[in-house]
Amino acid sequence: MKKTLIASAIAAISFSGAAAAQVTMSASELGTKMDSMPQVYGNIQLAITHDSIDGGPSSVEHTDNGSTIGVKHEHMIASGITGFFKAELEFDADDKAGNSGLDSFDEAYIGVKGDSFGQIWIGSDDSTYERAVDEISNFWEVASLNLGGGYDTGEGDLVQYMTPSFGGLTLGAAVQFSGDGDARTGADARTKGDKSYPYQLSAVYAVDALELAFAMDSNDGSTKYSSDKASANNENTYGVRASYNLDSLRVTGQLQTRKDVADTYGLMGVYTLGQNQFALSYETREKDGSNKSITGDDTTNTVSIQALRNVSDNLYIYAEAYFGGGDDVYGGVDAVKGTYDDNAGKPAVAAYSDERTVAAIGATYYF
Repeated sequence: MKKTLIASAIAAISFSGAAAAQVTMSASELGTKMDSMPQVYGNIQLAITHDSIDGGPSSVEHTDNGSTIGVKHEHMIASGITGFFKAELEFDADDKAGNSGLDSFDEAYIGVKGDSFGQIWIGSDDSTYERAVDEISNFWEVASLNLGGGYDTGEGDLVQYMTPSFGGLTLGAAVQFSGDGDARTGADARTKGDKSYPYQLSAVYAVDALELAFAMDSNDGSTKYSSDKASANNENTYGVRASYNLDSLRVTGQLQTRKDVADTYGLMGVYTLGQNQFALSYETREKDGSNKSITGDDTTNTVSIQALRNVSDNLYIYAEAYFGGGDDVYGGVDAVKGTYDDNAGKPAVAAYSDERTVAAIGATYYF
């Protein structure tokens, strides 16, 4: 609706009585008021996946793939200084029975930014390490078999800082504040009195079509914040990434390593043709030290492919396939659960498989 029409309607409103006064608002005043309102956004993501383990079970599932609704806002505090916040909540769009609506959250933070000092923000968000290096596993829509890096510091309770660009160089830092009063749940629960302050550092250099990145994670926390899994150890994770944009083609290579955990390598190409996008990646992970499996076979690899179509400015559809393999990489039968688990290594493992395939089709509507 046009702002002038709204303003005309407001101008027509009057109140009678002793304190009667005509209330009017110009189009420019109303426009300013509307611009200061928070922005509401969201998406519904649905997918159908087929997961098959060679010599093991297979399944078909209609699933929510990360539907969210969020609100964000920013305002000028002083000349050159802006305050901002963002809150993004998650919900399941596929199941009605037992659905609790908005049941968790993805991001929630506040901060300030300025051209002269960069930006600092506090809360839950993608971590400094993740944004700088771990591009390949975060690219895919379903990401069933993508390997990612061996870093533990999660996305909660973070204090993050990013500098302005110095001739293309941007530095980042983060610390996860876990005090002695913070409660923990899940497999890695801790008692009061425990403290941990894991930190991350990054450097990203972008010039013309080339982008180079380095990051490290201290992994000093005893919990992942975004997961109930216990930390593997307190060894640092180091990662490097190089990306190059050649017209419609983007090529990315990355390496991540952590002592006594794993070395992970990846290469990805993304080609854009009009409203269409095509992607292909190869990832491999080699376990290290005490993290080696009980069979001694420790190499995992994944090939991922995607075809995506932007139907409109608010809707895209896609098809993805993942081919995973290696040496005894898909767990076996868990004596307790009776299921296959990725790298299970649990008691009474009865069988292994070296091949797993996932196919997915999906659609995302966003605004």
